[in-house]
Amino acid sequence: MKKDLLIIDGYNMIGAWPELVKLKDQDQMEDARDSLLHQLSNYQRYEGIEIWVVFDAQLVPGIQKSYQRYTVTVIFTKEGETADSFIERIVSEKNNRLTQVTVATSDLAEQWLVFSRGALRKSANELYKDLKESNKSIKMETEKFHSQTIRRNSPWDLEQLVDLEQLLSQLSEKKDNGNL
Repeated sequence: MKKDLLIIDGYNMIGAWPELVKLKDQDQMEDARDSLLHQLSNYQRYEGIEIWVVFDAQLVPGIQKSYQRYTVTVIFTKEGETADSFIERIVSEKNNRLTQVTVATSDLAEQWLVFSRGALRKSANELYKDLKESNKSIKMETEKFHSQTIRRNSPWDLEQLVDLEQLLSQLSEKKDNGNL
């Protein structure tokens, strides 16, 4: 089975996702990056994929660096190198028989280029919708697990609970009829 690697143009997502656009417009770029990484870490864990988020060094000058944040690999390109050129290079290196690379960007030229190199592509909007669907699934599974845990911790089994419910119903009828 192939390993899935999702490479994301970070500033492209920040410029497209509503809650991140608000942070960007308020000059809170660090908060926007952090929120993006936090959301992607949950998505990564749930979907069982590896995620790399690439940011242009143009907005954060300095040397190229790579680190882990919330289990997501974060890459700032070299000064003067765009996220697009970095992503193109990585797609050529990483997309092979063992790894399926998907690139998330809304830049159509970039989408066509990575697609021509064998990678899959996803727009910022598609990734946002996928992330929201995963969050819904996580919430539903959490609620299901929680309700099962409550039942598991109950001293009563299902048959006893049914009997108790019937007894309660009978007592309620008697009370309503004035027999109690």
